[in-house]
Amino acid sequence: MRHIIPARPNPYSGGALDRAAHLREDPDFLERAFADPSSRVTYSWQGKPLLTGLAAPAAQLLPLSGSAPPALFLGLHRGAALFAHDLPDAEMPDFGAGEFLDLRGLASLLPHEDAAILATARGMLIWHATHRFCPACGHALTPVRGGWVLHCNACGREQFPRTDTAVIMLITKGGKLLLGQSHRFPPDRNFYSTLAGFVEPGEALEDAVRREVLEEVGVQVGEVMYHSSQPWPFPASIMLGYYGEGLTDDIVLQESEMRDAKWFTPEDIANRHALGFELPPPDSIARALIEDWLAANK
Repeated sequence: MRHIIPARPNPYSGGALDRAAHLREDPDFLERAFADPSSRVTYSWQGKPLLTGLAAPAAQLLPLSGSAPPALFLGLHRGAALFAHDLPDAEMPDFGAGEFLDLRGLASLLPHEDAAILATARGMLIWHATHRFCPACGHALTPVRGGWVLHCNACGREQFPRTDTAVIMLITKGGKLLLGQSHRFPPDRNFYSTLAGFVEPGEALEDAVRREVLEEVGVQVGEVMYHSSQPWPFPASIMLGYYGEGLTDDIVLQESEMRDAKWFTPEDIANRHALGFELPPPDSIARALIEDWLAANK
């Protein structure tokens, strides 16, 4: 199987954020950073980051204000400390021209480094919001080390950020692409995407690719080759992208998971609007897998 090099970085990846993990361990630095007028914070409300607006979306990185420092230190951005803070759900705060917008679907419109910063902030703030109590003893957890560790003062256990590993794969055979439609996809959009699934304990990534494809559509997969990865903080996943060689043609749907699946030719993809279907959104690694394969097989 031919190795295909990604044409561009995946949305939410890369960027200019220096995570500066060593500074999380330095309470004196964090105290100074909170008092430093050059430090900045990205605010979130109900899981939505503060952006400049839909017309030309960009992250609003504002000066710090308030009496209590934010619980999450993201790192250094252009030499200045950058924090993230989740605002209370009760009432929408007013930040003038800024708007709280859903990050999902906006990555292709955001500056690349903004998307990467906001993805990190979203994933970590959701972790804070959903891990308030110790799973061992039930007592409240306290953010420490810049918010990258949650500490239980009762039993002393520490909790670390969780990332769920998922594989996402474009299966090809004889010049055709295998795309499917999950029940989770909105029926009115009628888009077909690459197959995907979570890696199970004790399972190699390549084995997860083969298992998920066989389970969902009944197609056997041979050689598997890595393409790229994408953070997917909706809420807490890392998507590992692969190409796989289809060994069989017949599709047998796992009807509890899949609405439909088909083999498509490159011509079908090019004429998708006339044929009445769409591809996954441009901020997804699924779209990158499809477009990079098509470009490499012209």
